[in-house]
Amino acid sequence: MGKPTGFKEYPRVEVSYAPIEERIQHYQEFSLLPATEQLQLQGARCMDCGIPFCHEGCPVNNVIPDWNDLVYHGHWQEALDTLHATNNFPEFTGRVCPAPCEASCTLNIDDAPVAIKAIERSIVDKAWDEGWIKPLPASDKSGQKVAVVGSGPAGMACAQELARTGHAVTLFEKNDRLGGLLRYGIPDFKMEKRHIDRRVEQMAAEGVEFRTRVNVGVDIPAHSLMTDYDAVVLSGGSEHPRDLPVPGRELAGVHYAMDFLRQQNRRIAGDEIAGTEAITAKGKHVVVIGGGDTGSDCIGTSIRQGAISVTQLEIMPKPPEQEDKALTWPHWPNKMRVSTSQEEGAERDWCVATQAFVGIDGRVTALQAARVQWQQDDQGRWQMETVAGSEFELPADLVLIAMGFVHPIHEGMLEELAVSLDSRGNVAASTDNYQTSLEKVFTAGDMRRGQSLVVWAIREGRQAALSVDEFLRSRPATDRTQSAAMESSR
Repeated sequence: MGKPTGFKEYPRVEVSYAPIEERIQHYQEFSLLPATEQLQLQGARCMDCGIPFCHEGCPVNNVIPDWNDLVYHGHWQEALDTLHATNNFPEFTGRVCPAPCEASCTLNIDDAPVAIKAIERSIVDKAWDEGWIKPLPASDKSGQKVAVVGSGPAGMACAQELARTGHAVTLFEKNDRLGGLLRYGIPDFKMEKRHIDRRVEQMAAEGVEFRTRVNVGVDIPAHSLMTDYDAVVLSGGSEHPRDLPVPGRELAGVHYAMDFLRQQNRRIAGDEIAGTEAITAKGKHVVVIGGGDTGSDCIGTSIRQGAISVTQLEIMPKPPEQEDKALTWPHWPNKMRVSTSQEEGAERDWCVATQAFVGIDGRVTALQAARVQWQQDDQGRWQMETVAGSEFELPADLVLIAMGFVHPIHEGMLEELAVSLDSRGNVAASTDNYQTSLEKVFTAGDMRRGQSLVVWAIREGRQAALSVDEFLRSRPATDRTQSAAMESSR
């Protein structure tokens, strides 16, 4: 801690944004970091709080006070080393993470936490600009091969860690480009895809082999990985969307949010949308069902496409404007939040349940809904009931269902491997070793824990890589020798 009184002398400085009327004209990132001098003073605000709750708030356990202090003193390269010690891709989390570290910061007691997320992003952005980030190939090869299935943040982190340890890693991706939902689920105005491309180039230089357009369990048998590799990591994500089975669900114009977002990201990448219905909000009344990040991404994308109106519906009650600090801190608080996309012109409504979609000539034209209220039963469980006489109708030419994901896709790879699933339909494995019911098969990220944050995926990918490395190195020496001999003969 460089300045004990810094938190009293310097105010919190936040990321700023381009004006709404300007940023909705394009799909590039529009967040603006504070000046370097301001960020260094922000690092000085990190106080000697005894117990750094930010460590626990951060899923990857970033050593936040250390790199705050290094930034304050201008030691940017050392700050980068400290940041990379726990996070492979801070440029991802520095853009799309909701920053639970800031919620748990001691200074958040009076709503003025250290601007941790902005400092994190500034460290890695400066590092790329200065050319400090280089490939780190292993000096010694183990002769053992690992297949990682799924190139989202969990798969990328796992593959990179294993390659740096000396294993021969092949990363399989069913899409034509790498990155998983980072690539096709997060809009470019939140994170441009050049950030993924730079890391892919680094990983390739470190020895990771990439195989795109390969849907394991469909294009190639999943069991072939069991034969050809010494270990397999399943990191394909949680992609089975939660549906809304109400009358009219089959109408044209009612889509899953991810289908809509994926199309727009492909357009920005230069792809033509062929062989399927082009989903666009241009000139339409758009209704987004679901109040999370995916719903927010649908709002920003719809506004940029030229929607007439955008309405976001949430079945849960409106959160309080301010959390009860004494009750929630240092945990993630339930409070009213407004995303940059919601600021751009969406109408938001809470305690609303969709009852039906109606349409003309097979295409949706309106959404029928009703108000609901939540009450606790005798056991303290919250129960929802419809408010009598509260029915209403909204014009809707495009409906986007953004209600989250229930579990990974079972058909194909998981069914063929017959790995055990947990009660929620995720691949069963503990955080002790990330090992599935099959000895040499591991799993990480949303495929194991369910729909979650990018930062959690990175954590799980790193930890799964450690377990895989321990598993491979614990094998009898004869097995390792045979693997190395087979690899050298190829």
